[in-house]
Amino acid sequence: MATAPTSELPQQSLRLWPGVVLAVLLLIVRFGLPIIAPGFESFRAAFLGGLISMLAIFVWWGFFSHAPRTERWGAILLTAVALSVTWLLNHESVGLLWCLGHALPILSLALVAWAVASRRLANGSRLATMAATILLASGIWTLVRVEGLTGAHFSEFAWRWTETREQRFLAQAEDEPMALSSASDAERPDPGRTDPDWSGFRGPHRDGKIPDVRVETDWSASPPVELWRRPIGPGWSSFAVHGDRLYTQEQRGDEEAVTCYSLTTGEPIWRHRDTARFWESIAGAGPRATPTLQDDRLYTFGATGILNVLDAVDGTVVWSRNAASDAGAEAPNWGFTSSPLVANDLVVVSAAGRLVAYDLSNGELRWLGPDGGVTYSSPHLVTLDGVEQILLLGGVGATSFAFDGTVLWENAWKGQPLVQPALIASGDVVTSAGEGYGVRRLAVANGAGGWTVEERWTSNRLKPNFNDFVVHKDHAFGFDGNILACIDLEDGERKWKGGRYGQGQLVFLSDQDLLLVISEKGDLALVEASAEKFSELARFPAIEGKTWNHPVVVDDVLLVRNGQEMAAFRLRSPARRASDR
Repeated sequence: MATAPTSELPQQSLRLWPGVVLAVLLLIVRFGLPIIAPGFESFRAAFLGGLISMLAIFVWWGFFSHAPRTERWGAILLTAVALSVTWLLNHESVGLLWCLGHALPILSLALVAWAVASRRLANGSRLATMAATILLASGIWTLVRVEGLTGAHFSEFAWRWTETREQRFLAQAEDEPMALSSASDAERPDPGRTDPDWSGFRGPHRDGKIPDVRVETDWSASPPVELWRRPIGPGWSSFAVHGDRLYTQEQRGDEEAVTCYSLTTGEPIWRHRDTARFWESIAGAGPRATPTLQDDRLYTFGATGILNVLDAVDGTVVWSRNAASDAGAEAPNWGFTSSPLVANDLVVVSAAGRLVAYDLSNGELRWLGPDGGVTYSSPHLVTLDGVEQILLLGGVGATSFAFDGTVLWENAWKGQPLVQPALIASGDVVTSAGEGYGVRRLAVANGAGGWTVEERWTSNRLKPNFNDFVVHKDHAFGFDGNILACIDLEDGERKWKGGRYGQGQLVFLSDQDLLLVISEKGDLALVEASAEKFSELARFPAIEGKTWNHPVVVDDVLLVRNGQEMAAFRLRSPARRASDR
């Protein structure tokens, strides 16, 4: 068989082994590490390690590979051109994060694979296959869109020409009938019963504790009974519940919607719409906050900064403000997430770390707090040393306010909080600065010289991200990364860690010392709230899709939702219910 002339072959043997070693390292660090140890710290290390490995590959190829100059610098130049063109043509969801985290590492691996596979080809064939490899590895990203990230920071991709879940939902919901067609159809509830069954975000005290509820724990014999299931627009809101009505928020195309559904049937009752849309590539479209229900009024905060006060019966507007404009704040990366706090004669929201307080009756702006740094936590009502106050975990730390906006005390801890503080039996406060920072116990007191704050401990044995923790019997139960954990509140030391639920959420059934967990994949689980050991009692598939929304239990009805569907389940068997009568 004839061979190519010597002049058409590489002039010097290629030095491939450094590139192969770097490619293996890149695979392990960038793609293997997040699988072995999911979580933000692992993702950050993988991202940075991947960039370093990728840069090292190009340095090897450009200076130490022994490849002909045309191949070395031609590959680097073509890579820059191909990525620039890809950047212009890609879907809006494929931003810089995905370019650095996916396109460049994949292209680097493709370059090494090509160098190894083509080492015996003639120069002309090597150049042609090199160009094809680079163009294919780069151009493939013009064909996809990003559906978001999982809680473990794995990307979700789809072909860009396929319909999104939201588009499919809108096609189904376009002519959806309302059970309540006008205000005249509205029936006012019994005036003797004004307290909501579940007032909003994590309950009346925002602590995730559910009293007076007992459930079957043997789900193999008595599993949760599905009452109804229905599609819903994207959003990360939870529910407020009163009587036969549940309230939530969702995105419907270019409109942000506050929706009221029947608790019994799941059928829509009324819907309020604002022309507003928030979208970002990690969590997608839709509002992030949960409605707050009090005295037949519903308080809602949209992802673009619209604060609405609605009649809870028929959805008519009582008053509305743009808190973003009032605070002079721009929507942070993940939108405005603050669930409104109703306290005394105020309704208070956090506009990206700055508290904005309005008169409850007419919406008049009462006061603005200082810039507290970007936060995705909500204002929290606490009583410390006998004084009721509003506590906010901000980007600069924990800050507490009097009802006139005066700052009472502060504790510096820079971060980006996403969870709520917790008040423990001793009167101390447990705070967090965001993913990867852990939790901190503070002793707060009011003396003759004013307020004092003492840090008892800071622990990284429980590191909640956007999944809130609960406190029970001097212990905190929550997520350390994507694994459930328990720490002792006396010293912050971990008691146990077990059970992988992704970036899920949980509530506490106080009558049975049980944690009701909804996993990131939509599975329900019952876990003992015991400091002795991790013990999962039952598990049940509830909904499909990425589930970051907080669950709600009212009486014996469990409500769960995510960005594509919601469902209701009865947690006690018919026999148990009959025996209770």
